[in-house]
Amino acid sequence: MILDSIHQTKPFMKKSSFIFIIFSILFCQNAFAQNADINLLRNLNPNGDAAMDGFFKTMSYEPAVGAIAGGIPAGLLLWGLHKKDKALQNKGLQIGTAFVLNLGATLIIKNAVHRTRPYITYPDLNEKALESTASFPSGHTSVAFQTATSLTLNYPHWEVAVPAYLWASTVAYSRMHLGVHYPTDVLCGALLGAGSAWLTWKVNQKWRLQ
Repeated sequence: MILDSIHQTKPFMKKSSFIFIIFSILFCQNAFAQNADINLLRNLNPNGDAAMDGFFKTMSYEPAVGAIAGGIPAGLLLWGLHKKDKALQNKGLQIGTAFVLNLGATLIIKNAVHRTRPYITYPDLNEKALESTASFPSGHTSVAFQTATSLTLNYPHWEVAVPAYLWASTVAYSRMHLGVHYPTDVLCGALLGAGSAWLTWKVNQKWRLQ
């Protein structure tokens, strides 16, 4: 029965994922004119604030963001196994699946769109960090919002939602402060991360009810 349920949800998940990814690309690439995008970024990319630069570099530190996003589902799963708590194991697996789905979708879109980083296209920006991958969408932001949304869906309490989204929003803002992403990169990263979390949560809820 479990195998039948998984088999039934696969077409739904594939179709929904494809539609969401296409929508994200079309929406974000046409949501603002390029001039508005870069003008907004210039306002969010100040010069000469060493203290804030250091803070946002810390918030953008990739190993730390990855450790939080990957460590939460791993911790829930391991603790659930230790306690023999099936519900906790399920939460860990669902959030972990969202993490993998979101990361895969982000990398696919980055390679497909291949948008040049703003500090390369516009040398007048205050370059505060260097990145080797494409700009669209923001991977840091998608991972942060996937994590925050997954936690909020599984633990719908303000004590979880407020700090989770505060962290995710700070990570997102840091990418623009450092001049490594356009606002549309960040917006679509947030949509992609939240959408990946919602999609896996919805599929999981549907599977558990069958």
